[in-house]
Amino acid sequence: MLSPIIIHEQFDIPSGVLRVLDVLEKAGFEAWLVGGCVRDHLRGLPPKDYDVTTNAAAGQVIAAFDGFRVIETGIKHGTVTVLSDGMPIEVTTYRVDGEYSDGRHPDSVSFSADIKEDLSRRDFTVNAMAYSPSRGYLDLFGGMDDLGAGIIRCVGDPSKRFGEDALRILRALRFASVLEFEIEPATAEAVHLCKGLLDRIAVERITQEFFGLLCGAGVGDVLRNYRDVIGQIIPPLQRTFGFEQHNPHHDSDVWEHTVRVVEAAPSDRILRLAALFHDIGKPHCFTMGDDGTGHFYGHAKISEEITREILAKYLRTDRKTEERVLLLVAIHDDRIIPERRIVRRRLSKYGEETLRQLLTLKRADLTGLNPALAADKFRELDEVQNILDELAAESACTTLRSLAIGGGDLMAMGVPKGPLIGKILNLLLSEVCDEQLVNSREPLKKRASELFQYYNA
Repeated sequence: MLSPIIIHEQFDIPSGVLRVLDVLEKAGFEAWLVGGCVRDHLRGLPPKDYDVTTNAAAGQVIAAFDGFRVIETGIKHGTVTVLSDGMPIEVTTYRVDGEYSDGRHPDSVSFSADIKEDLSRRDFTVNAMAYSPSRGYLDLFGGMDDLGAGIIRCVGDPSKRFGEDALRILRALRFASVLEFEIEPATAEAVHLCKGLLDRIAVERITQEFFGLLCGAGVGDVLRNYRDVIGQIIPPLQRTFGFEQHNPHHDSDVWEHTVRVVEAAPSDRILRLAALFHDIGKPHCFTMGDDGTGHFYGHAKISEEITREILAKYLRTDRKTEERVLLLVAIHDDRIIPERRIVRRRLSKYGEETLRQLLTLKRADLTGLNPALAADKFRELDEVQNILDELAAESACTTLRSLAIGGGDLMAMGVPKGPLIGKILNLLLSEVCDEQLVNSREPLKKRASELFQYYNA
């Protein structure tokens, strides 16, 4: 947890937002900023967006903003969006939610004239604060104290809050990870007890919250303390929990190693996902040697297969994310010898972006090993990194596009249009990457002529 946070009381509000508040107040209504914008401001961060709550009914809001562009974004729930100085500002009537029979959305919504009722339905104390330029801060549930102490606490009964909307369970974990906060004991207990309710939530909503959690600075503590929740939404991870490796390179079980790697990886969705799943196949291929040493032969391939199922079934990621994560998981354990021709071949095969991601993942993976045995591997990675940087600085030829000759040159030499052109170009690229051939027109043309004569013989 971070040290206590300084509360920033002076609220600099954009003119477009002030205008919305002023219009409502002059029309005889109450108007407050509420939720995330108040929380972020108090933490000294620029709010991403501004939400306004009011005792005006939606129809009254629309009438008050005659001359403004108003969008009826959620009129049934009392929400309209006002465009003010180019800013979209959501304005919502104070409301009280009815029963949540589906564990996600209220069956009905009734409107209230009392902001206290509106704030009491919100998820966490740090999100249940309001601010008005004319009235100051309204903090009925100790949100400022919790914000200053770095605590996530439900408003009211945590089990009731999670029973109303199970996605709040993952929201609690996301806030804990992103803000590096702790979840207070009663709320934490309810998180564990209510985790089964997450089965009722759409995969897409779970994925959105999970990605936020995974990329947070406090992800390690969340994964350690709430692995049962993580296992609820991604069941294949459960086999890694407490799975001892019996290997001198590892001083932890598979899950703890995984958590360390995730922590060490940059806050990037691709890299964090690859870190989370890179060793998920280990429990499926564990063998014990005669000397009592554990082995995981072929675990990268099995990890790739399990990850494919997870990304398709439990997270439903986009195709680009899926392809890159699967590749990184599949090759994370491949050794790269620090020699120019070998690094250049990898650069040619994977491209610079992917190769750099692989090196970053491998470095994170090493942080999860027994420190006493990882030093040599770190040095080898440093050498590979230096070679890659040299090749990038040289703009070394590693792709067909960067070859000094192309298909047109080969056809001009008499090579017929067809698959032979591609075959010769790929052979030329291979020899350039092996530094057996210089990427210059004349040497390439000479070698291409030799290859053509060989295949045409």
